[in-house]
Amino acid sequence: MTERGALRVRLEQLAREVAKFGAVGALGTLVNFGVSNLLWHMTSLQAVRANVIATVVAIAFNYVGFRYFTYRDRDKSSRTKELSLFLMFSAVGLVIENGVLYAAIYGFDWDSPLQRNIFKFVGIGIATCFRFWSYRTWVFKTLPARDAVARAESFLDDGSAAVPAEEKRPAARGTR
Repeated sequence: MTERGALRVRLEQLAREVAKFGAVGALGTLVNFGVSNLLWHMTSLQAVRANVIATVVAIAFNYVGFRYFTYRDRDKSSRTKELSLFLMFSAVGLVIENGVLYAAIYGFDWDSPLQRNIFKFVGIGIATCFRFWSYRTWVFKTLPARDAVARAESFLDDGSAAVPAEEKRPAARGTR
């Protein structure tokens, strides 16, 4: 497989991953907005506290979606470590999301239901960028054997050995 073809395959894989992450994230966002708005309108909880509860519910929902849908083909050898890292990075995302909402409400006094939802959305957007990077980098790692399988398949596809370009060149004769 050529470098260009390999790049295309990697971009297609990334696009599929982003689409799956987005699908789970969109459903988690609906859960998050639903729970927070329900708590804002049905309880006397302060806005940020209610939002923290909603975010925790969405984190639990998202873990199941990411583990069994988005990243189901990733390494499953250490679930305790995976869950610990997931919760740690999710907690950072929770702080980002609720920090934006807190700043809007208590820093700028933007506390109408519409303003809450707007800044909740902004906070989720910023936190989602962080979560995507951290989950794919640290939590749901690619299996190491995947690269070996990809090389073996590319060997079969193009009919030539997957040998680096440096090894294909004839050896230099003599030294200068």
